[in-house]
This record gives sequence, structure tokens and C-alpha cells, in this order.
Amino acid sequence: MKFELPKLEYAYDALEPYIDAKTMEIHHSKHHQAYLDKFNSVLAENPQLNFDSAEEILINLNTLEVNDEDRKVLKNHGGGFVNHAFFWKCMGPEKEIDNGLVAEISKTFGSMEEFKATFSKTAMSRFGSGWAWLVRDENKELKIYSLPNQDSPLTLGHTPIFCLDVWEHAYYLKYQNRRAEYVENWWNVLKSI
Repeated sequence: MKFELPKLEYAYDALEPYIDAKTMEIHHSKHHQAYLDKFNSVLAENPQLNFDSAEEILINLNTLEVNDEDRKVLKNHGGGFVNHAFFWKCMGPEKEIDNGLVAEISKTFGSMEEFKATFSKTAMSRFGSGWAWLVRDENKELKIYSLPNQDSPLTLGHTPIFCLDVWEHAYYLKYQNRRAEYVENWWNVLKSI
């Protein structure tokens, strides 16, 4: 099984002024592609991994019949591939508000303002590289957490709702060391709420 880089549903400049075109181009065509290339190279060496989706590989990561080094590459680079593909779909130039999700978030976290504050704080508290996630856990409850590196909630049995990439490559060209400004501006391009 060989996976391909997904095309974006919008142009590289469509998220401006919040995320600039150069960052989007490098992030998608270089970083995302590099994760995919390494992921595909391990899959080519392990033909027994005949899954229909990259997500299935992550869901089954701990039970795959591969050596420890390949499992590590699948986790890191498969996670990078899947996380980024999901990240692009979470964003867009137009809002597509999911009123049911908004109501559930408000009920679970007290209000949208409280939710946004908690999610943003979680993104800011990630030391180093990683992601902030809104997920449904194994009990179908909404949870906010951060994972390091390219770790995926799929490996925990959780279903992602949306995510924010807080690796420096996601924002450094425009925001440099101003992660808080990036996180604040990202809410403008998140489609669902």
C-alpha cells in the first residue's frame, strides 16, 4: 500500500492573513511530503501491512507485526502524515459551523469562551513540538489534550474532532517565537466552530 499527499481543499494563500501562503506551501509540500515519503518507505518494506487507510495503521500500531524500529517510524512518520492530512481539513477560508458540535462543546466545557481558553492554554502548554487536540475518547466524551511530536489520538482509541499543529514549522515564518499570536489567530481559520 502506498499513500499519496492529499491535495488541499483551498489555495496556499486562502488562510491569509492568519496563516501565510509561504508557510502553507512549505508546510504542505515539504514537511507533510517528507513524513509521507518516510512512511511509504517503511510500508514498502513491510508488505504484510495491507491496510486501506493510514489511520488503520495507527489504530493498530501496537499489534502490527513489525520490528521496533519500523514501529517507531510508523508512529512518527505515519502520525505526521495522518495528523497533517487531518489538520488541513480542519481549516478553511470559510466557516462551516457545526451547530451540534458547538452546543456539545458549550455543554461540556461551560461555554465557547471557556472552551477556547482551555484549548488555547493546552496548545500553549506544549513544551517543544506537538499538537493540541479536541477528541472523543473511548466513552464518546469530548476531551482536550496535547500530544508530543507526531503522536496521534488514534493510537489511544480516540476520535479526533479537530487539532492545532504547534510545531514551529507551522508558524515560524510569520510569527517567529510568538506562538500565542499564532494560536489566537488560528481560531479564525478553524472551520467547524
